[in-house]
Amino acid sequence: MLKELATAAGALAAPIVLPGSVLGKNGSTAPSHRITVGFIGVGMMGRGHFQIFTNYPDVQVVALSDVDPWRRNAATEALEKTYGAKQPGGLFHGFRAYADFRELLACHDIDAVVIATGERWHPAISVLAAQAGKDIYCEKPISLTIRQARTMVESVRRHQRVFQTGLQQRNSPDYRTAFAMVHAGRIGDVKLAYVSSSGVSPYLNLPAEPVPDGLDWDMWLGPCPWYPYNYRYHHTGPPQHVVPWSCNRAFGAGDLTSGLVHNLDSAHAGLRKDGTGPVEITPPGIDGVSSLTFKYADDTKIICATTLQEGQHIIPEGWNVKTPITNFGVLFVGDEGWIHVERFGFLDCYPKYVLDSCFPKVHSVEENHRDWLDCIRTRLRPKADIEIGACSTILAHLGCIALWTGRTLTWDPVKEEFVGDSEANALRSRASRAPWSV
Repeated sequence: MLKELATAAGALAAPIVLPGSVLGKNGSTAPSHRITVGFIGVGMMGRGHFQIFTNYPDVQVVALSDVDPWRRNAATEALEKTYGAKQPGGLFHGFRAYADFRELLACHDIDAVVIATGERWHPAISVLAAQAGKDIYCEKPISLTIRQARTMVESVRRHQRVFQTGLQQRNSPDYRTAFAMVHAGRIGDVKLAYVSSSGVSPYLNLPAEPVPDGLDWDMWLGPCPWYPYNYRYHHTGPPQHVVPWSCNRAFGAGDLTSGLVHNLDSAHAGLRKDGTGPVEITPPGIDGVSSLTFKYADDTKIICATTLQEGQHIIPEGWNVKTPITNFGVLFVGDEGWIHVERFGFLDCYPKYVLDSCFPKVHSVEENHRDWLDCIRTRLRPKADIEIGACSTILAHLGCIALWTGRTLTWDPVKEEFVGDSEANALRSRASRAPWSV
C-alpha cells in the first residue's frame, strides 16, 4: 500500500516466524511496498488488464466493481484462482466486489484504479477518482466529448494524480522503432501520415428487452440519456465484443473513437504533434477531398484512407496500391521514403536500407502498465499521460464532428473551439444525466 511497515510498540514475548513474502524476500515484494489496485469495469478489457496486473509482484489487486453481477462474480473467481495458485494452500479470498464504483473509491487502502468501463463513464469516474486521491489507468477514448476530455485534464492536474491512457500502441516495440526512424530523419521530412478509415455511429432505437437478473441498467447508463435495455449494448455472461455499446451514438461515437483513436495517437507521436491539434478538418467528398483529412498549421496532414487510390491520394514511390493501411497501422510518408508500421509486429519501409540502422526495441505492449506503475512511485508523467490521452481523443472527436456536419471545419487548437461555427461548437459537449455531469 506504498506505506512503510509500522514498528509494533513493546517487546514481543516470543519470536514470530514470518513467510519470506511478507518480508519481501525470495524475489517477492513486501505487502507494505505493493501498489494496491481496484478495477472498475471487468468486461473483456477489464479482464485483460487484471490478468496482466496480477503478474506484477509489486501489485496487489484488492477490489473490483461492475454493475453486472455475473461479471463481478466471474472476475472475483478468476482473481481468487490466480492469487490462490501462489498460496501454499491454494486458496485466496482477499477481494472485495462492489456494484457501485463509489464504494470502491471510498476505500482508503486502494492506491490506484483501472477504469475499463465504456467511455460514457470515463469522465465522471476519473474525476471522482482524482478527487479521492487515486492514480488512474483509463481506457480509451477517455471521453464522449471534447469538453469532458479537457475537464478530466484539469481535474487530474489539480489533484496531482498519475494518469495513464490505454493507448498502449505507442509503447509497442515496432511503433517505437518507427518513431525513432522518423524522428532521426531516415525517410526525410515527414509531413504526411495515412491511417485506416473508420465510420461513426448513428443514434439507435433498438427494441426493449427484459433486463438480465441483477443488472443495474440505470447505473449502466449512468450519464447517458435513458434507453431501454437491449443485448446489443450489453451481453450478460462472457463478453462477446470489446465495445458493443459503440453502435449507438448515445454511448459512443463508433469505430472512429473506439478503434481509430489508437492510430491517430500513433500518428501524433510519430509526427511530434502531441499536445497540439489540427487547424482544419475536412470530411470526404468536400472541396475535392476523398478521405477524412486533418491539416495542421505547418501543412502536415493525417489522412484516413484504408487504401490509396490513383488520382485521389499521394502515393509514395515503392508503395503497392493493393496494400491496405493495416487496421492498427500508420503509413508515415517522407520526402525520401516511407514506413508502414502496426502494433502486431509488421514493419515495412521504402527504401529498404531505412532499416539498416539498428534502433533498440525496449518495450512491449504490456509495458504501458509497467510505465504507469513506475510513474506512480516516481510521480512522473507516463508516456500516455492524460494530456496525450485528451489530445488524441479530441482529434477523434474532431473527425466525428466533421463527418456529422458534412463540411470543412476550422479549429483553434489553443482555444479548443471551432472558428465561426456555432453548430459545430455545440457538438463539443452534451448534456449528462444527474448526478454525473462533467
